[in-house]
This record gives sequence, C-alpha cells and structure tokens, in this order.
Amino acid sequence: MGAKNEVIFGRIYRSATSCSTESQSNPKFSSSISIASIFKSFKRKLVVGSFHSTPSFKSYVETCASLIRRCSCTHRLLSGLALHGHAVKCGISSDRSVFTKLLTMYSECNRPADQNRIFIEFAGSDIFSWNFMITDLARSGDIDAASNLFDQMPETNVVSWTIIIDELMKRGRVRDALGYFDRCPCHTVVSYTAMINGFSRNGMYLDGLLMFRRMIRYGLMPNEITFTCIITACGGCGEFDFANGVVGMIIKNAFGQNLSVCNSLITLYLRMGDAGMARKMFNGMVERDVVSWTALIDVYFQMGDLKEARHVFNEMPDRNEVSWSMMIARYSQSGEAVEALRLFKHMLCKGFKPNISSFASVISASASLENLLHGRSVHSHVVKFGCENDIFVASSLIDMYSKCGKSDDARQIFDSLAMKNIVCWNAMVSGYFYDGRMMEAKHLFMQLPERNAASWNAMISGFVQNELYEDVLETFNEMLTSGQVPSRMTFSSVLLACASLPSLEKGKNLHAKTVKLGIATEIFVGTALTDMYAKSGDIESSKSVFCMMPEKNEVSWTAMIQGLADSGLAEESLALFEDMKKTDINPSEPMFLSILFACSHCRLVDKGFHYFESMDKVYGITPKERHYTAMVDLLSRAGLLREAEDFIRKMPIQPEANTWAALLSGCVTHGNDGIGERAAKMVIELERQSTAGHVLLSNIYASVGRWKDVAKVRTLMRETGIKKGGGCSWIQIRDCFHSFYSWDSNHPNALEIYEVLELLIPEMIPCML
Repeated sequence: MGAKNEVIFGRIYRSATSCSTESQSNPKFSSSISIASIFKSFKRKLVVGSFHSTPSFKSYVETCASLIRRCSCTHRLLSGLALHGHAVKCGISSDRSVFTKLLTMYSECNRPADQNRIFIEFAGSDIFSWNFMITDLARSGDIDAASNLFDQMPETNVVSWTIIIDELMKRGRVRDALGYFDRCPCHTVVSYTAMINGFSRNGMYLDGLLMFRRMIRYGLMPNEITFTCIITACGGCGEFDFANGVVGMIIKNAFGQNLSVCNSLITLYLRMGDAGMARKMFNGMVERDVVSWTALIDVYFQMGDLKEARHVFNEMPDRNEVSWSMMIARYSQSGEAVEALRLFKHMLCKGFKPNISSFASVISASASLENLLHGRSVHSHVVKFGCENDIFVASSLIDMYSKCGKSDDARQIFDSLAMKNIVCWNAMVSGYFYDGRMMEAKHLFMQLPERNAASWNAMISGFVQNELYEDVLETFNEMLTSGQVPSRMTFSSVLLACASLPSLEKGKNLHAKTVKLGIATEIFVGTALTDMYAKSGDIESSKSVFCMMPEKNEVSWTAMIQGLADSGLAEESLALFEDMKKTDINPSEPMFLSILFACSHCRLVDKGFHYFESMDKVYGITPKERHYTAMVDLLSRAGLLREAEDFIRKMPIQPEANTWAALLSGCVTHGNDGIGERAAKMVIELERQSTAGHVLLSNIYASVGRWKDVAKVRTLMRETGIKKGGGCSWIQIRDCFHSFYSWDSNHPNALEIYEVLELLIPEMIPCML
C-alpha cells in the first residue's frame, strides 16, 4: 500500500480509535468500537491485495460505503473526509452506494456545500438522490428550495410525489400540497394517506374524511397507516358515526389486531367518552407496545382514577419519554402539582431525557404552587438540556417567574429570546398582570406585533384579576372595534366584570351577542351568564339561562345553587341540590359551601349538619376552613352560641379569623357580650389589622350599654391606625359608573347631588315612618 494510503488510513484509524475510547465512558458511541475493527480488516485486505477480482472489488466498494455510513451515524467527520478522499483516489466515488452514503454523511454533519457538490457531480438521474435532497432541504426549513428542486427532477416516481406532498403538509402549505397531489400522474394508497395525514395535522379533519372517501371511490384499499390517520381525523372533528363505519372496514379487512390501528382506536374511544370500550380494546390486543400502555393510562385519567393510572404506569414493561411526559402533564392538569414535580425528579433519576412537553408541564406545576425554588431547579435542567430557547418552554418559564412574584426575571427570559411568537408576548402580558404591574402590561400590549383573541383575553382577564372592572369593559369595547371576535373565555371574563360592578344592562347586551354567535347555551358561557344574572339580582333570568343549557357541569350547578342561596331562596337552592344528586355529577367543595350557606340563612340546623357530615362519609370530601366557618355561622344565626363556641373548640383544624368573626357576628345579633368578647379577642389575635373584630366588639358593647368599653375600643383603633372602610354605592349612566361614599364630596357634581338630595329628604320621611 502506497504512502498516501498509509497516511489516509492512519488518520482514519486514529479517529476511530479515539471514538472507541470515548465509547467506554459513553454508551452512545459503542458502535464506534466496530468501526476500528472494520478499519483494521480493511487495511489488511488492501495490504495483501485481496480486492483484485471483480467479486472482491464489489465487496471493497460495499465496505467503503458501509464505513462512510458508520462515520455518518457517529458524526466522525474527519474519518468521513478521509474515506471520501480515498474513494475519489480509487475511482469509486461515483458508485451509487458510495455517493448516496456521502450525501447522508454531509447532511448529518451539516456540510451543505459538500453535499450539493456531490449531488451535482454524481446524482444525474438517480431518483433516490433527488428524493433524498428534496427531503433534506424541506427538513432544514427551505421548503421553497425543495419544491424548486422537485420541479427540476428529470423523472419522478410515486415516492417523489409523496415526499413533496408530505413535506408541504408538515409546514402548513396545504394549498400547494393539494396542487401537487392533483398533478400526480399516478395515485396510490401512499399518496392518499399522505394527504389524509396532512389534513389531520393541519386541523382540517373534514377534508381528510373527504379525501378518504375519494380514495375508496378510486378503488384503493386502505392500509394500516391509512386507517390510523382516518381514525385520528374522525376523533378530531367528532364524526363518530363515520368512525364507526371505519371500524367496520377495519374488522372486515382484518386490521383489527394491528398494533397502530388498535392504539388509535383506544384514543378514538376516549374522544367519544367511552372509557369502558377503550379499556376493552386494550384488553383484547394480542400485541402491546409503550404507546398502548400510555393510551391505557390516559383512559384512567379521563375517568378521574389517578390511583389506577399510576398503578398501570408502575406496571408498564417499558417506558419512554412520552409516557413519562404524559404522566407529568396529567398530574399537573389534575391539580396534583406536587406529584408532578416528584415524578419529574424520578424521571431524571431513571436516566430519561425530558422532552419539551414534560418541561412545560413541570414548570406549570411549579407555577401553580408558586414555588420559586422548584421552578429555578427545573429551569437549570432546561438550560442543561439546551431547551431554553424553545418558545413553549420559555412561555412556561415566563408564567412561572411571574406567578412567583419575579416578573423582572420573566422579562429577562422574554428579552433573551431571539424568536418570539404570540404565545410568548401573551405570557409576558399576563405575567405583568399577575404581579400587579398593570402599567407595564398595558405598555407591552401596545408593542405587540400582532394581536389575537388570546392577547385581548390576557388583558381582560388581567384587569379582572386586579378588580379593575371598568377597564375590563373599556378593553372589551376596544377589542370589538379592532374586529377581533370574542371567544368563550372573553365572554366569561367580561360577564364576571358585569356581575361585580354590577352592570345588568351591559350584561344583557353581552347575552345578546352570545345568542348571535350561537354560544349562549354552551357550558362555559351559559355558566357565566347564570352567575352574572344571579349576582346582578335578576334571579329569574339566571334560572332561565340555566334551564336552557342542554349540558351542565358541576360549576354550572354550583353557580345556580349559590345564586338561589344569595337571593334568599334557600329552599329552592336545597331542592336544586337534591335534583343534581340524581344526575351523574358529584357534589364539589364549592357546592357544599353554597348548600351550607343556604341552610345558614334559613336556620336549618339539622339539614346543615346532615349535609356537612355527608361530605366526608358519603362523598369523601374533607371539609376545609370555610365549611367549618359556614357551620359556625349556621349555629350562630340560630342563636346556638354556646354550641357554636364548642364546635370551634372541637375543630380538627386551626380555626381561621372568619370562623371566630361568624361567632362574633351572632353574638352581636343576640346580645351575648360574654362569648362575643372571647370571640373578638380571637379575631383580633389572628388578624391584628382587621377592622371587623374591633367594629363588631364595639357594636356588642354598645348593644348592652357598655359605653366606656365602646370608647376604649374606638381609642385603640385610632392608636393602632385601624380605620373602618366606608361602604359605597354606585350607579351606571351611559356606560359611566359613578361611586358614592358616605359624606363624600369628591364627585365633580357633588353640589348638585346634595341639593337634589335635600329636596328629596322631606318626600322620603313619610315613607320611612
């Protein structure tokens, strides 16, 4: 072997040997051990001249191509370059098996110039090379260049057409993909499947169904991939009758036990709300993979059975990043943020690399807990795995830091992003609102390069969070002026603002808009309308909206039950609760709070205790501080003050200030200064700056004529700087709200208002007598 060959193979061998050494510490490079041994064998054969015959020379070319492929897989560019030089010297670089491997190697090693040179020099009419280059250009993000290259192809086959159609669909170029499909001279099940899958990927599920029908009319038989894609499309658009027909075709054509088809059917049955059928499908599968087990876990999460979902996860024979990610996401979505964080740590300990979804979910869990320590820990892992520039992870980090009161850190992440989409902008606007920085939120909103419904919702919900209800209505009007169509979330937030002002007229106008859009009876909007009318005092309209809703959830029932209780219709409230128990909806914590509130206002002590005890015994709901407070309020209103005090003393949890305040309020009503004095001291001890405890104690002293004690309490309030907030009334005139406080003279029309009031007082006195 010549001197040049010695140099070339010396370089290759050293590179392979170093790679082999690296593999001892990193399993990822274990395949490199075999590269060194192949190089040794290759070199020995060259020395003894084993490649002189035609069969041997063919083996020599195949060995060289195999070595180039191995260099490509392990990213050993130095070895690959040396092999390329050797192939050129020996005149085998134009061999199809060699130059196609060179194309792959330069693509994997990100050497587009070398790749293009190989393609131009050797590809010619080799369809595989053309198809490879089109795919590579598309995956690198240059879909236009890929399309141009396809148009230059000397000849095409069905694979070529399918590749360009699929790549265009992946990048949302549906119209262009459809144009190429119509131009395709020969349609096959593969090209039709690419179209159906592309339509589903772009959310155009009905178009996918139409394409499937067109394929059947064309006389083509679907394969397992086609069935998997069409089932996904049926689930996406809710065409379950069509899906049942597809299931019949699957059984008829003997695809009923195909692994990918069965996995997609489990997901379909979940979308249909039939968890039992999904479980039956899983049990009947002859073969299962990690996707099957992951789908089964989702079945139990859909059923609300987190315990069984975790049991299945623990029993899985194999797990991957997707199954871990799904578990973390579902725990986070189910409000089990602590368990989501614990599972994430367990995932890392098992050696799995978190994906984008798992990072986003665990960051969201940290945000819901407002746990900055955990959030920063996850952020460090994000940086470690190089995901800090992903827009979805970054948006989750912005949300987490904002909810932990670190909106400056959130802004630093926002500013560090080279590419920002609308999700990042909206997350930062919401973050400022959550941190109470309204001016910064408004300023950033004005800088938005584009605005969608979520952008406006971020502003509106932000104002609602900060109780700036007039700004909510003003922003909503700006949204309508901009031409943006309000979403269900928009109406829910604006209706809440109307209920809080209250602005019944504005609420009615919004109701009319929801009717026009055809969403007035949907759960989300219908519940908001029910709540708005109830809080605005129009209980009949509230009942009317509630009754017109074709479907109700626990929030809808709670809003109506609470509305009736707040309106003094306690008996109706309890009757509605009994009606709800006949449905498949289980009572929730807020619902029981509304029921106890209704019992309190009607002084139904026995019924109140019945419902309170059933929380834990019947429904497995542990009463919270607010439920105990409601029970104390029930006993206090009924005049059972000693029983109420004993109830507090026997509470299994620490009483809150409101619990003692409820007892104190009852003492004021019934004139019991002994128990009232003890209750007031507890209120003041728990909330030293609370006005309620001092005022109620003062009132109870006044009710029994202890005026010196009244004076002491008032003096103590002045000395400690505690001031009683004044009550306020307001009125709406032409979309403008006017607030009034006792002895308030700050209103611009105060003089005229008091002049009219002086005229009205003489007219009012006879009515008051």
